[in-house]
Amino acid sequence: MYETSYHRARDAADAVRTLRAADDGKYLSGGMTLLPTMKQRLAAPSDLIDLTHIKDMNKIEVKRREVTIGATATHAQVASSARLAKVCPSLCALASHIGDPHVRNRGTIGGSIANNDPAADYPAAMMALGATIVTNKRKVKADKFFTGMFDTALAEDEFVKAVTFTAPKSGAYAKFPNPASRYAMAGVYVADHGKDGVRVAVTGASSGGVYRAKDMEKALAKSFSADALDACTVDESDMLADIHATAPYRANLVKVMAKRATTAAAD
Repeated sequence: MYETSYHRARDAADAVRTLRAADDGKYLSGGMTLLPTMKQRLAAPSDLIDLTHIKDMNKIEVKRREVTIGATATHAQVASSARLAKVCPSLCALASHIGDPHVRNRGTIGGSIANNDPAADYPAAMMALGATIVTNKRKVKADKFFTGMFDTALAEDEFVKAVTFTAPKSGAYAKFPNPASRYAMAGVYVADHGKDGVRVAVTGASSGGVYRAKDMEKALAKSFSADALDACTVDESDMLADIHATAPYRANLVKVMAKRATTAAAD
């Protein structure tokens, strides 16, 4: 690891000031991707600005079915939140299967969506839940926030403060995890929003990163059952291909995971 300077931000304004004063500063939340990358000397920021001590940014608030999750809330916090489990148990279940206990107790929801790893779980959840990403500058709908592999709508001095969404009527997430990393080789989040329709988001499979499966949404809007997905197809040409799975295999996984998530959400 190259030399770097560590700063503990007192508040949002302090974080922005510190970043702007740095030669090549980076915001730090959980650090589950940034720190390993720095250890391998693939990244060398001059300054790290730690956001995890900013007051109230790790709170989880539930008012009826309106949910707000602070960006520095850890995966473990999301997984174990009794209030969240009452209205959106599918998100708690998703968080409980991220990585291992060490990752879950350090990694944060804000860090995950800001990094937008193409195999991360939370981006699919944010899209399927129709979430709004709240930054230190503005509010961005999840559909417009995730713009490509490891790419988001965040500006250089912008960071995630919270995510908000209305809990769906029902929902579920199913993924086929890489046995070593626990990252999704294909993960599908299905959310039934009642009169507002069905949203289906896919992670871990596409070369373009997280995306919504519009044909599956239309099929489930007509009949919310796994059988309704039989006629849906997944374009193999858009799928990732690597040492873990071929493009056709991942395409098949997407459909299988979508069916599993739909069955779980319908129960």
